[in-house]
Amino acid sequence: MGKRPLIVLTGPTAVGKTKLSIALAKAINGEIISADSMQVYKYMDIGSAKITAEEMQGVTHHLIDVLEPTEDFNVVIFQQKCRECMEGIYERGHIPILTGGTGFYIQAILKDVDFTENEEDTPYRRQLEEIARMEGAKVLHEMLLKVDPESADAIHQNNVKRTIRALEFYHLTGLKISDHNEKEKEKESAYDSCYFVLNDERSKLYERIDQRVDEMLLKGLVEEVEHLRKLGCKRGMVSMQGLGYKEILSFLEGEITLEEAIYLIKRDTRHFAKRQLTWFRREKDVIWIDKKEFMYDDKKILSFMLEKMAQAGIV
Repeated sequence: MGKRPLIVLTGPTAVGKTKLSIALAKAINGEIISADSMQVYKYMDIGSAKITAEEMQGVTHHLIDVLEPTEDFNVVIFQQKCRECMEGIYERGHIPILTGGTGFYIQAILKDVDFTENEEDTPYRRQLEEIARMEGAKVLHEMLLKVDPESADAIHQNNVKRTIRALEFYHLTGLKISDHNEKEKEKESAYDSCYFVLNDERSKLYERIDQRVDEMLLKGLVEEVEHLRKLGCKRGMVSMQGLGYKEILSFLEGEITLEEAIYLIKRDTRHFAKRQLTWFRREKDVIWIDKKEFMYDDKKILSFMLEKMAQAGIV
């Protein structure tokens, strides 16, 4: 059996993925799966720039509004939910289109990254937990530094859980978890895929980010965060780590002024867009779509994408 088809449409925040994804879904009879760590939450519409029912134009969307803002969400949960959605899409004879800006989530699906942890409660794990409790996280981190310096670099010393996981992996397999993760990254795509990255000139992108933040405030971002607070959302929660949410939360808690919050949202969103592009540049087999080269004509961009998919034998 050949590989199944999968389209990825990603790019930095505010580049215009939403509109293009709808046109694409209509053209290829696709269903959209959101690869976004914030749109998955209910009541978080403005700050996450969530697609509205009107904007969907009848195209089926998945992984939007599926969790309460008090629930956890991470790449492992995403991968599991995404795979479930994809099975249904294939059964209906449609093509899944993974859309959103979270590169790590996309990689987890595309490369079928294995996050399964050794769940047995090993005596060795209990021993490590005891060391962390008695002697502190730093001692544990130093143990990791000796056997797997690459992982120790990547894992913060206060992250006891991941430090233990890395030490345990080494103990059980004799291999460094950093090498294992590197191998997972190098894997070929598990699907017949086209991985599109939509991009624009940096100045245009930054301008659109600033504009979008202003629009969010006009639409009622402050009120949205106030409502989430009333629902019991606190700073430590995954949902409240989102750009726009944590800054407005700081404002509502009297730590900074609204002006400062707006400044931080705009600045940090620009930084985020830059990091997203860095991530996509590191990925293999990416098809870049520079909006300027297509004279900002959505129809031309769509034809280009369909052409690439036809070459890949997907449509």
